[in-house]
Amino acid sequence: MERKDKSTFRKRQRAKKKQEDGLIRLNRYIAKAGICSRREADKFIEAGVVKVNGKVITQMGYKLQPTDEVKFNDARIKSETTRYLLLNKPKNYSGRMDDVTKKRTVRELIVGACKEIITPIGRLGKNSTGLLLFTNDDQLAKKLSNPQKRIKEIYHLELDKNLKSIDLKKVQDGLIIGGKKTAVDLVSYINGKDKNEVGLEISVGGIKMVNLIFEKIGYKVSRIDRVFFGGLSKKDLPRKRYRFLTNQEVNLLKRL
Repeated sequence: MERKDKSTFRKRQRAKKKQEDGLIRLNRYIAKAGICSRREADKFIEAGVVKVNGKVITQMGYKLQPTDEVKFNDARIKSETTRYLLLNKPKNYSGRMDDVTKKRTVRELIVGACKEIITPIGRLGKNSTGLLLFTNDDQLAKKLSNPQKRIKEIYHLELDKNLKSIDLKKVQDGLIIGGKKTAVDLVSYINGKDKNEVGLEISVGGIKMVNLIFEKIGYKVSRIDRVFFGGLSKKDLPRKRYRFLTNQEVNLLKRL
C-alpha cells in the first residue's frame, strides 16, 4: 500500500511539473520585458504596482499563465520579442554578463542591441574567442545547454607545444576521461600552420571537454577560438561584432 501511495505521489508531482513547464515567474516576466532587473521587479511587486488580469499581485514567486495580462503602473506590459544574437567574441572580455569585478565583459559589446534582456548560451572564458549565442528564448537555451545534447562545434586551438602525430591519433581514437571514452568527430593539423595549431570538431562536452582531452595527454590549450556552433559560422562576422540570426538559422537550431 505504501509503495502505491509513493507511486501516486510521484505521478502527481510529474503532472504538476508538466503543467508548470509553460509558466513563467512574474518577476522574470517583468525583467525580460526590459523594465528592470528581477530583484527590482520583486520590490515593485511587493509595493503593489503590478497587476495580473486586473488584480494587484504582491505574492513572491507568482507564476503566470501564457494568456495572463500584466500591467505595471497601469500600463500593459507586452509580450517581449524573442531575440537570437550571435557575437564574435574577442579576447580579454569576460564571458559572464554579471561579472562586476571585470572591467570588460561581453555585456558592453551587445549593449543597445535590443531592449529585451538576452543572456549567453554557455560561456567563453576571458581568453577564449569566437561564436557566442545570446537569447531570451528559455526553452531553446535549456535545450542547447544540455551537456548530453549533441551539438556540432568546431574549435581552432593553439597548444603550448607541437602536437605529436601519435597524440593526435590518441585524441581521434578517444581517451578515457572520468571513466568514459571521449568521442571526437575530427581532429587535424591546420594547413599552413605550425603543428601546435589544430582544428577539433566535437559534438558533446564543449570547451570543458576540449581542455580535459589535451590535459589528459600532457598539453595545455593556450588559445581557443570557436568557429562553428550548431550550424552557425563566423563567416562575414568580424571580431567584436554581432548580428541577429535569420529565421532559417533559428529554425535550424530548434531542430537540433
